[in-house]
Amino acid sequence: MKQYRILIDCADKKGLVYTTSKLFYELELNILSNHEFVDSDNEKFFMRSVVEGEIEEATLHEKLNDVLMDEINFKVVSPRKKNIVLMVTKESHCLGDILIRYEAGELDANIVAVVSNYDLLEPLVDKFDIPFFCVSHEGLDRNQHELEVLKCLEQFKDIDYIVLAKYMRILTPHFVEAYRDKIINIHHSFLPAFIGANPYKQAHERGVKIIGATAHFVNNDLDEGPIISQDVINVNHDHSWKDMQRSGRDVEKITLSRALKLALEDRIFVHKNKTVIF
Repeated sequence: MKQYRILIDCADKKGLVYTTSKLFYELELNILSNHEFVDSDNEKFFMRSVVEGEIEEATLHEKLNDVLMDEINFKVVSPRKKNIVLMVTKESHCLGDILIRYEAGELDANIVAVVSNYDLLEPLVDKFDIPFFCVSHEGLDRNQHELEVLKCLEQFKDIDYIVLAKYMRILTPHFVEAYRDKIINIHHSFLPAFIGANPYKQAHERGVKIIGATAHFVNNDLDEGPIISQDVINVNHDHSWKDMQRSGRDVEKITLSRALKLALEDRIFVHKNKTVIF
């Protein structure tokens, strides 16, 4: 039995759920799950269906194209292991968490490479038998360094997602455009608060009682891309900003792994600067 994920987003119209469900019935497909949402403010419709049956992907796509109107966006996705690249700098907690989950079979992905501007984390990556590439930024300006990183990435075909697992360099619009809606970042703050560098110090100076982490897609506005996942933990006046930083690392790695899992399972729709997640 073949399984498919049907992803639909379009202007809201009557009968969309009925039309697709009727087609699934006629094609003798079993609906394993179905979720839909209407964004009333923007009059947008979103639906994610998982179906199972004896039909080829191309045929299912053709049949859906026949019954859905031209202006309706839809995708037929066959579940598979997606190809991801991890990018890191010096910190190991998010990278290590993802590698352990990968080794344990928790991620439906192929980690094709880890890319860093330092070689400090190469011994950790080697333990998991994953290719490690150091593209040093020394002696290069930002644009020159990014061109070298892009050359490194070009050797990997069909990259589904690039995960910035504490990659502490700001990406240029050229890089972001090359992998639009494919770059997932973890920010060590509960956005939109404390954007930019050293948010734990900012939070400590503000006297906050919670700290958090935000996983989001990267766009050309620093730390303002569509949010995928967030989480928080409690802190108090006893915590120094370094205490907050140590506690926050646990939130960061869990939040990033959760966001990655949602992406690998095709559960995220991006509309404008927001996400709809099923």
